[in-house]
Amino acid sequence: MTTGLRYVYAVCRPFGTPLQSQLTGVGGAPPRLLHHHGLVAVVSTVPERHFAEEPLRAHLEDLDWLTETARAHQQVIDALTTVTTPLPLRLATVFRDDSAVRAMIEAREEFFRRTLDRLDGRVEWGVKIYAETEPEESEEPEPSSGKAASGRDYLRRRSARVRTREERWEKAENFATRLHETLSEYAEDSRLHAPQNPALSGQAGRNVLNAAYLVPRNRSEEFVELVDRTKDDPSGMRVELTGPWAAYSFVGDVALEDEEENGEGDLP
Repeated sequence: MTTGLRYVYAVCRPFGTPLQSQLTGVGGAPPRLLHHHGLVAVVSTVPERHFAEEPLRAHLEDLDWLTETARAHQQVIDALTTVTTPLPLRLATVFRDDSAVRAMIEAREEFFRRTLDRLDGRVEWGVKIYAETEPEESEEPEPSSGKAASGRDYLRRRSARVRTREERWEKAENFATRLHETLSEYAEDSRLHAPQNPALSGQAGRNVLNAAYLVPRNRSEEFVELVDRTKDDPSGMRVELTGPWAAYSFVGDVALEDEEENGEGDLP
């Protein structure tokens, strides 16, 4: 009998291609497939001492633990994306046992099937645009005569610098809007996310576009080429393409409302 809690990565339809034999998930445990009602939950067994409600809440405050867990979670999702269309569940979705996972599938079966039908054969691509930021211009030197600049001169120079920055941001935002419209017409669906905070992302520049696009897998090469053709267009801007990913941005609400019935449920 398998002891421990059940960590659920994703729900998908049955697939014939085996996962990598050396694939490990959260806590180093290998993922396995739990079949029920024609659907598959991809799960692994994790220790209760780390993933029961109280210890898990404490762990989620530990950035190192959270980063390691998120990396292991994503590793399983990436492996699934190469062989099927997974519907990824939220990080740290944990249930008491296999029976609780089956009950979750039954409770959300209609949603899972409808969403998997919509996402089948499709992947998510991410596109970000960063506008380069320039350091504050140094104050102009005083005239050679040694005469101090007047307050009016100072305000004039200050106003010119502000206009220059505003024009630069307007140019970047116009480019981002045009590119998003172009990519949205090509993709089947798109999502605009909030711009990333550079202090958190570690990326240089101001994030003026943070978008996701749902693209048929067999048209991904054309989508990548479409993005590549735009990268040399703008000066002072950087276009970043990531993917293909599981369609996180297009899954919808997979929060599980029946936690008490099923066991631990979606703890975070």
